[in-house]
Amino acid sequence: MVNALRSLGRASTYLRWIYLLIGAALVLAVLLVGSAVGALTHELGLPGPAKAVILVLFGVAPPLAIGFLPAVREVEGIAVSSLLGVKFDERPLGPAKTWAQRRRTAAWLTLHLVAGGLVGILSTAVFGAGPVLLAAPFRATGSRDLTPGISYDVTGSWTDLWMPLVVVVALAALFLVSSAVGALLAHLAPRILGPTAAERIELLERRTATLAERNRLARELHDSVGHALSLVTIQAAAARRVLASDPEFAETALGAIETSARSALADLDHVLGLLRDDRRPGSATAPQATLDDLDRLVESTRAGGITVTIERIGALDRLPSAVSREAYRILQEGLTNAIRHAGHPDDQLTVAMEIRLDTSGLRLTVTNPVSGDSANSGGGRGLAGIRERVAVLQGIVAAGRDDEDWRLTVSLPIAVTTKG
Repeated sequence: MVNALRSLGRASTYLRWIYLLIGAALVLAVLLVGSAVGALTHELGLPGPAKAVILVLFGVAPPLAIGFLPAVREVEGIAVSSLLGVKFDERPLGPAKTWAQRRRTAAWLTLHLVAGGLVGILSTAVFGAGPVLLAAPFRATGSRDLTPGISYDVTGSWTDLWMPLVVVVALAALFLVSSAVGALLAHLAPRILGPTAAERIELLERRTATLAERNRLARELHDSVGHALSLVTIQAAAARRVLASDPEFAETALGAIETSARSALADLDHVLGLLRDDRRPGSATAPQATLDDLDRLVESTRAGGITVTIERIGALDRLPSAVSREAYRILQEGLTNAIRHAGHPDDQLTVAMEIRLDTSGLRLTVTNPVSGDSANSGGGRGLAGIRERVAVLQGIVAAGRDDEDWRLTVSLPIAVTTKG
C-alpha cells in the first residue's frame, strides 16, 4: 500500500512537470509566432492598425481554435488541479460536452497563454538584463549597450548602485506579479472551466439521486440482513438452551438458522446486484420479498421460541407490488425491533401483527410487551428507516408506549377498493 502511494506521488510529480513543460512550450510557441509575425509586418511596412490586427489574429486565433477541442478542457483541468491546487465541483473535470463549455475553455486557454506570455516576457527581461546590471558597478567607466537601442553609463561612483537596486526591485516585482497572476488564474479557473449554474444544478441532482439510492440500499441491508442476523442469534440461543433436553426443537431451530442464513444471503445478493454498474447476462438479482412471504418470516421467528400472531383483513392480494414490498419491510423491521428491544426472554415474548386494508388505506400494526428499562433502548436506525419508507408513500408513522406494550402503527393512503 505504501509503495503504491509513493508511486502515485511520483506519478503526480511527473505529471506536474509534463504539464509545466507543455505550458512553457505553448507560451514559447506563441512568443515565437508573435515575434515572427511582428518582424514580417515591420518588413512589409504595414501601418500600425494593420499590424495590431495581424498580431491579434496570429497570436489569439490559434489558442482559440485549439480551445474548442473537447479534450482541452480535461487537459487544462488536470493542469490547473496539479499546478494551482484548484478543486472543481466536477471531479474529474471531463471533456467539453457543450458549445458553452467549449467557448469557456477557449477563453481560458487564451487567458492562460496571455498570462503565461506576460510572465515569460517579464522573466526574460529581468533575468536577461539582471546579471548585466548587477555587474555594472564593477566594470570600467563608459557607456555600454544593454540591448540594441538601450544603453547605460558607468560613472565609477556610488551613483552606479542604482542599477543593482533596480534588479532587486525588478525581481521582487516579478515575484509579486507571478504570484498575483497565479492567484488570479486560480480564482478564475473554477468559474471559467468549472460547471455553470445550470450544470451545477444538474450535478447536484445526480449526487442527490446517488445519495438517495445509497440510503435505499442501506435500508435494504439494515432491514433484511439485519433482521436475518437477529433471528439467527435468537434461534442459535434457543437451540443451545434445549440441545440436551429437547433435541427435536433444537433441530428445528438449527433448520430455521439455515433458512434465515440462506434468506440473508439472497437479500445480500440482491443488494449487491443493485450496486453493480453492469447489467450483463447472468447478473440478474433475486426478487424482493412481499407480503406473500410474510408467513415464512413469521415461521422463522417462531423457531427461536418467540410467539408471533398475525391477522390479515382485506384483499391484500390487490396491493401494488411496490407497496407490498415496502409493507413487508416495515413489518420485518417492526418485528426486529421487538426482538432486540422488548427486554423479555425469547420464550416469553409475544408479538402481534395486524394488516388491515380497507377504503381508508393500508394500516400496519406491530405490538409487543416491553419491560420498563427497554422501551426506549436501542438507538439504531430501525424507526428512521421505517419513517423514510413511509414518507416516500406519503403515509403516517406512530410509535410509542401503550401501557405495558410498545405499539408501531403505520397508515398508508393506498387507493384500493376491497370487495364488499
